[in-house]
Amino acid sequence: MDNINVLIIEDTVAESDALVKVLTENNYNIVGIARTYQDALTMFYQNTVDIVVIDVFLDGKPDGITFAETINIVPNGVKPFVFLTSSKDRQIFERAKLTRPFSFLMKPFNELEILYALEMAVEKFYEQTNVFHSEDQNTVISNDTLFIKKNKSLKKVKIEDIVYIEVEDRYCNIITDVEKFVILISLTKIIHLLDPAKFCQTHRNYIVNISKIEEIIVNDNLVILKGNHKVTLSDKYKDFVKNFRILK
Repeated sequence: MDNINVLIIEDTVAESDALVKVLTENNYNIVGIARTYQDALTMFYQNTVDIVVIDVFLDGKPDGITFAETINIVPNGVKPFVFLTSSKDRQIFERAKLTRPFSFLMKPFNELEILYALEMAVEKFYEQTNVFHSEDQNTVISNDTLFIKKNKSLKKVKIEDIVYIEVEDRYCNIITDVEKFVILISLTKIIHLLDPAKFCQTHRNYIVNISKIEEIIVNDNLVILKGNHKVTLSDKYKDFVKNFRILK
């Protein structure tokens, strides 16, 4: 489980330092600070990056735009990004706009504006056909990740790290190895978004990560999970045990 990983592309030390301070204080994880176009590409492909903050001009050249153009043409390489610039050149803006950034912010940046821009960029980037937003729009679910709003930032939770999910009325408790999250979404909706080969329902109130199961006590209607978590196994859902190879 990680915070959202941000790559910063900025050749001015004072400005990159200011960005790092704001983002780390709001629970974003900085995976790298690139000063040049080439460094930016290297860091982008060598790290797990969720979003990029890009200075339009690097060493006086619009290499930030060139970077955005480059990642846009690589299959499966696209990530959300926002531009920062002090330039008011209309032609530069038009070229940058063609790369489809999620925001175009003027320097000096405003703390609330950059935080809002990053949050909206992550949410919009995952607004695809295979993605679901919870009812209160505080969670974004993609194929392998949840982005859950916590305080002023979005927390990235890998689906594989979920131990189990418990429903309470219209809310779901997402239990991981080290943390608990509460989101407004029904169990019925979330179960349809999870891989049935990896998650199964054991009770009308529980979904478990199959890989986290330590023991199944059928006679006691109990499933023991990693971390000594215990969930109920109701008669209706006992058939899931048949999916396991049992040695006698």
